[in-house]
Amino acid sequence: MQHTHLVVETREIDPVEDLLAFADPARPLAWLRRGDGIVAVGEPFAEMRPAVEPGVTRAEALARVWRGMSAEAEVSDPLRLPGTGLVAFGAFTFDEHSDADSVLILPSRVLGRHGDRFWETRMRLATQAPDQEPLHTQPYGPHWAGTVGPGAQSPQGYQDSVRAALGRIADGELSKVVLARDLRGSIPEGSDLRRLVRALATGYPDTWAFAVDGLIGASPETLVTVQDRTVTARVLAGTIGRGADADADTAASSHLASSIKDLDEHQYAVQSVLAELRPHTRALAASEQPFLLKLPNLFHLATDVEGELDDGKTALDLVRALHPTAAVAGTPTPAAIAAIRELEPFDRGRYAGPVGWVDAAGNGEWAIALRCAQFTAGDGEIGVTAYAGAGIVAGSDPESELLETRVKFRPLVDALA
Repeated sequence: MQHTHLVVETREIDPVEDLLAFADPARPLAWLRRGDGIVAVGEPFAEMRPAVEPGVTRAEALARVWRGMSAEAEVSDPLRLPGTGLVAFGAFTFDEHSDADSVLILPSRVLGRHGDRFWETRMRLATQAPDQEPLHTQPYGPHWAGTVGPGAQSPQGYQDSVRAALGRIADGELSKVVLARDLRGSIPEGSDLRRLVRALATGYPDTWAFAVDGLIGASPETLVTVQDRTVTARVLAGTIGRGADADADTAASSHLASSIKDLDEHQYAVQSVLAELRPHTRALAASEQPFLLKLPNLFHLATDVEGELDDGKTALDLVRALHPTAAVAGTPTPAAIAAIRELEPFDRGRYAGPVGWVDAAGNGEWAIALRCAQFTAGDGEIGVTAYAGAGIVAGSDPESELLETRVKFRPLVDALA
């Protein structure tokens, strides 16, 4: 009989100083936060990109494939920590109508860290002999700089789109819509993309720094985390730039914390997450008041949600249920998606889509792909498309929303430079 199932072996290893040093410089696969996380080593074992099926979302198609693969896998994982055992990295499109693709990537080897524990996982077919190749780092390539400029949506065009959205809100079509704009440019061919991941991970330690299939960024917003049947999510909506000094910083944070417009926008986002999680959980709770999340360049209103799964759903199932949230699409969601398709002159691709990892038990960590760019190999250079958006509600000011996108572009633009 042909044994085509996967054999997965995780073992504890001595501490590793820099997980990223083992990743592929041209196609890093990484998920990092405050030094913890997982990084793929070597060539991927498999890449799953579902064809578009009528009536089936891409997340659904991938969840089905993953469930089948996990059920047949032979997993040896004495550590049982987040990211050990059989894992796949994923990045999904924002819109089911997108021309970009959603992907789950199964690495052949993974290095991971959780606190003071480190591990290596190797994956192979049952018919293959174990890989005895020792681990070795790949030296970082030289520093590089990229250039980005206006994309398909100019600053003026963005303000016009915001005005059009405000008209729809006034007409009662929707109460909130998130509109994005893009920057486009390039970096030199052969650039070591791990440098960008490292710059984002160290500059923005409270975010999820990720690299999946050319999508690289640092997101402050968790879509959903599942670990041993506990489900958590962090909702962000309502933003203001940091001040130039301590007094301006205090004034900015006070303004955000008391802004009726921002508090309303935040409440929409929290309610949409609770409504989607409620059918799958018991004892679902959210903090009564949002807290201020302080990042190096801005403040966000944030609310943490926690519950206990009671219906056997996996992280991938919840990704499908939750995405897109009101925080990145709007309210009501179908009307907001329709408005985004009409008012944004580009395909978002995976921007504002789910990005993260899932394991064989259905645990996983998924963020919303924000503060990110898509890197695409081209002719003699690597193309870069970056995105940033802002939530438009009644009372939004087109110029202020444009400024908000500038602040949100900063982490990536600074790291590219």
